[in-house]
Amino acid sequence: MLRKEFPRVTPESVGIPSASIEELLNKLEEGWTEPHGLMIMRHGKVCAEGWWSPYAPGVRHGLQSHTKTYAATAVGIACTEGLLKLSDRIVDIFPDEIPENPSENLKKLTVRDVLCMGCGMDTMPRPSMDWIREFLATPVNHVPGTAFMYNSTGSTFLGAIVRKLTGLGLHDYLKPRLFDKIGIDADNLRWLTMPDGMEVGGGGMFATTEDNLRLMKLYADGGVWEGERILSEEYVKLATSKQNDSASERAVNPPAEDNFVGYGFQIWMCRPKGVYRADGAMGQFTIVFPDRDMLLAITENASGSTGGAMPQKALDTIWEWLESLPDATVETLPEDVAASEHLARRMEKLALASPRRSPESALQGQLNGSVYAVTDGYFSLLDSGMTKFMSGAPLPESAKTVAFSFRNNICTITCMEDGKAMTLRSAMDGTQIRNDLPDMPSIALCSGCWVSDHEFKITMRMLETCNERYMTFRFDGDTLYTEEGSNHAFAHGNDKATWKRI
Repeated sequence: MLRKEFPRVTPESVGIPSASIEELLNKLEEGWTEPHGLMIMRHGKVCAEGWWSPYAPGVRHGLQSHTKTYAATAVGIACTEGLLKLSDRIVDIFPDEIPENPSENLKKLTVRDVLCMGCGMDTMPRPSMDWIREFLATPVNHVPGTAFMYNSTGSTFLGAIVRKLTGLGLHDYLKPRLFDKIGIDADNLRWLTMPDGMEVGGGGMFATTEDNLRLMKLYADGGVWEGERILSEEYVKLATSKQNDSASERAVNPPAEDNFVGYGFQIWMCRPKGVYRADGAMGQFTIVFPDRDMLLAITENASGSTGGAMPQKALDTIWEWLESLPDATVETLPEDVAASEHLARRMEKLALASPRRSPESALQGQLNGSVYAVTDGYFSLLDSGMTKFMSGAPLPESAKTVAFSFRNNICTITCMEDGKAMTLRSAMDGTQIRNDLPDMPSIALCSGCWVSDHEFKITMRMLETCNERYMTFRFDGDTLYTEEGSNHAFAHGNDKATWKRI
C-alpha cells in the first residue's frame, strides 16, 4: 500500500513552542505513567513524534477500548453507504437471533442506541460461542437511549451488525473503505476474535500510534479524506458530540472526571470545551482539539486501572499542557532553531529504563537441567490473561513440568503445556531477549534477575500491548514455588503454583 505521508515540521511553524512539548515530556516521564508513543499534529502537519524504545513507529500496540471507535466507524461507513440507518431496529437486523418473546424495550433498541452506550442493559454478557443470542437475551431494563452503561460487548456487537448486513468482518469491511484510503497498513493490524470468529470490536485491536492519529483526523476533517467523503457529515457531527449523558460513570469510576462529560458514538467528550477523544484503558488516547485544528495521539501504560486515577492524570497533564499553549488564533511562531533541534534530538532518543541486572546466584549451577512437576495451582507461559478477557477464550491448562537452564547470562525455561514443549529465553545482563510466542500478542521481550539467592524474577514485556507480565520462581530445596502477575488492568489475577523436583 502506498500512502501519503504527513508533512513533518517544527512546532513553531504551527504555533506551538518546542519548549512546551519538552515540558509535556517531562511530565510524562515523572514515573506515574509509562509512555510508549506520542504524536502531535496541527493543521495536518506532524510537529512532534517519538517512541520510548523498545516501542517504535511501526510496532502495533494494544488499543484496548480505543478499538471501539474503529468498530463504530464501520457502522458509520455502512450508514454513509446507505446499508443501514441509525434508526434501524436491532430486532429487524437479527430476526433469527432475538428471544422468542422479545421485551418491549428490546423491540425499541436501535443502532443509534448501541453506538452511544444506550443499550438499556444493567449487565454486560461475557463472550461465548453463542454471544450474539446471549447479548440479545440480556434484559433491557431501561428504555434504550435513556440510560448510559459502558458495554464493551455492545461495541463488538456493532461489528456483528456490519457482518450481518455485508457478510464481512470488521477487518475485511474496513480495509478497502477506510484503511487503504486513509493510509493505515491493514496487513500490520491484528485483532482478537470472539469464539465465533467476530473481531473483538470492544477492545481487541492492535494498531500503531499513527494509525490512531489517522483515524481521528478523518473525524476532525468532517469525514473527508483528501477530497473523498468516507463518513457522512451528519454521522461525524453526531459521533463527535454528546449523544448520551455519561454522568452515571461517576459512581462506577470516581477518579475519571473526563468520563462524566458525555458520550458520542464510541467517542468520549472531554472537559475542555469542544474537545473529544477515542479512549482505551491505561491511557490509549487520541484527542481532537477542533478550535486549534490539532490532534494528540498517545499510547502508554497509565498504571493498572480500567479508567481511574492514572489515565485521568494523563488527561489532566494534557489539559495543563493545552492551557500553557499560545492562544488558538496563533498560527505560527518565530522559529527557535535551538529549541526545536533539542526537542527533535530528545524525541529520537526516548527510551524506557533498562532492565535490572543482578549478580549470579550460587544456586544456578545446581538448577541447570532440573525438572519440576506441578503439584498444585496454575502456571502457563502461554497465558495472556488480557486477550482471554477480551475474547472469552478459556485459559490454557496449567503447565505440567518446568525445566531450567542458566548459561551465558541467559535463563532458558522449558514448560510442557498444551501437549507440547514451550521455551522462553530471558536475558540476565540488563538487556532483553525477543521471544516470538504462538498467539497474539506474539512479541515478548524478556529480562531476568535474581531478587535473592533463592528467588528469580522474569519480566516479560508484551511489546504489542500496554503491559508486562511478571514470573517469580522461588527455590526451596526440592520444592519450587511460582507466582505470576501483570500490570495490566484486565489481568485475571496472580496465579500461584507449587512444584516438586523429579
